[in-house]
This record gives sequence, structure tokens and C-alpha cells, in this order.
Amino acid sequence: MRALLWSPADTNAVRCDLCAHGCRIAAGKRGLCAVRENRNGVLYTLTGDGIASAHPDPVEKKPLYHYLPGSRAFSIGTMGCNFHCHFCQNAGLSRHPALTGEVCAESVAPEQIIRAACESGCSSVAFTYNEPTVFYELLLPVADCAHQAGLRTLLISNGFQSKACLEGLHRRINAANIDLKACTDSFYRTLCGARLAPVLDNLKRMRDMGWWLEITTLIIPGHNDTPDELHKIARFIREELGAATPWHVSAFHPCHEMQDRPPTPVHTLLTACEIGTAEGLLFVYPGNIALEYTRDTLCPVCGSVVISRRGWDIEPTDGTCASCNAILPGVWA
Repeated sequence: MRALLWSPADTNAVRCDLCAHGCRIAAGKRGLCAVRENRNGVLYTLTGDGIASAHPDPVEKKPLYHYLPGSRAFSIGTMGCNFHCHFCQNAGLSRHPALTGEVCAESVAPEQIIRAACESGCSSVAFTYNEPTVFYELLLPVADCAHQAGLRTLLISNGFQSKACLEGLHRRINAANIDLKACTDSFYRTLCGARLAPVLDNLKRMRDMGWWLEITTLIIPGHNDTPDELHKIARFIREELGAATPWHVSAFHPCHEMQDRPPTPVHTLLTACEIGTAEGLLFVYPGNIALEYTRDTLCPVCGSVVISRRGWDIEPTDGTCASCNAILPGVWA
């Protein structure tokens, strides 16, 4: 399928305008995501009409804790990614095309995806598993079909889109969980093959577009776990996105190219939660680890439990505190 968001360059090359890399791709070559290919001066997407994974998930797995809690999201993904994170926890999909040259996907019509979402009782469609930016040509018609069917749309992303890509997604996405992997450019360049500034800029654009936003940081021992780093991340969220933006601090487990790195200690996650609270964030949640009661949503006014989370079965809520009648920030219906 011919790709969107590209322009011709010199000597039969093309420039991909999908993400902040802005790859210049020579004839016969692929971009950094390994799923966009220059064929004789025309850019093609190798994931334009196929998916590699589809499953109904609790929306809390995305993780989204303040967006239709207790509902299910029909989650789809393809292959490829515009990052090459050494710590990728889903490398089987994200890194497979770059490592093998293969792109495995099952051709499916957007209407089929939405039919499956409705039949499985889902309230939303989540673009997830690998980086959704790289399957932009599939995302657009699926999002349009989802809205026509009365479903919401969720983006689970690294936040490295181009401005043109975000403009295309603007009214097609309702909520997003974006990875803010660190607050140092050296982390992004060394461990992800990317840059920090476009992510920060895009988070502010997403806020201005009116998406419901939640942020996830995978905390990797020895790389982004210092108090100074965690304070910077929490401060950016509060100052630029708002104190009510949920921050998910997630435990790292050895994987992909970082098998020698130890898992994130429990005390590091708890320290991150304390730092987020000290910086003024109202909702900080530890993830990827079993810590009783720490996933509950508490009323920021009186401290009462508004949403109790034990496993993935959550009672639907309208976001109102039963103790003081405060309405919590979020989208509840």
C-alpha cells in the first residue's frame, strides 16, 4: 500500500514525514521503523492493511486508570517501531522487522476490526502493542470506523509523531497513554535511538488537542531512577500537562538487550510515587509489580478510596467520591 505523509527527495530518494526522525530513504531501502519502504521513488507501508495482534483487554492494562475504568479496549497492533529501545518489552513485534526484514501481518478490513470489538463487548479500540505511528495508514480508517460505531479510540505511544501526523490523529483519538521514558536527551539517544525534545513538544500538543492523557515511565535501575530524574519528570507533568494527569511508574524486568539489568526494586517505585506526590501530582500509580492497595484511586480532596483495584475487574464508576461528593478528573462515561 502506498504510504501517507512523505515527499520526494533527490536522486530517487524520499523523505518520510510520519515521525520526528524525518528519515531520508534511498531507493530500495526502509526507514528506521523498518516498515516503510522506498520502491522506485514511491514510499510504501508494509503494515497498511494488516495486523499482527488483536485482543480485548481491560483498559487498565494500557494503562489508563481514569478513562472508562472497568471497560474493555479492543487492542490491535502490527510490527515495527521508530525507536530501538534496548529495554523493549515487546520486541517480538516492535523489533522483528528491523532484526529479520520480515513483516508478518494478517490482512483485515477496518470494518472487521470494529465488528470484533463490538462483539467482544469493548467500549474502545486501542492502538497499541507496537508503536501505532508506524501503522498510520491502518489507524486512520479504523479510528473513523470506531467513531461511527460509537466506540472511543486510544493511542498507546512513544509520542514521537511529526506535527503532520498529530494533525491527522487530532480528532481521531480520544485518549492516550504516552511513554515519557526519561527527562534527559542522552537517555533517549543512547537507549532508544531518538530524542527527548519532540516527545515533550508533542505531549503539550496532545494536551492542547484535548485528549485525555496519562503518562508512563518505565524505571530502569541505573538509567533513569535517580531522585533528580524522577523529580524532573514529575515536574514536567505537573507544570506542562496538569497536576491531575495520572503518572504510571512501571517496574522494569530484564528483557531484550538488557538481560543483565536487575528488576526495579519495590522501594524505587515507592520512592517515585512519593516524589510524584511531593511535586504536586494528584494521581501516581506503580505498575508491573504486585503492591496491594497502591493501584487504588484516592480522592484528592478527602483521601477516600474512589476506585478499588484488585486484579483487572473494576466496578464502573462515575468518578464521584462517595465521602465528599468531589468529582475526580477523568472520563467516566
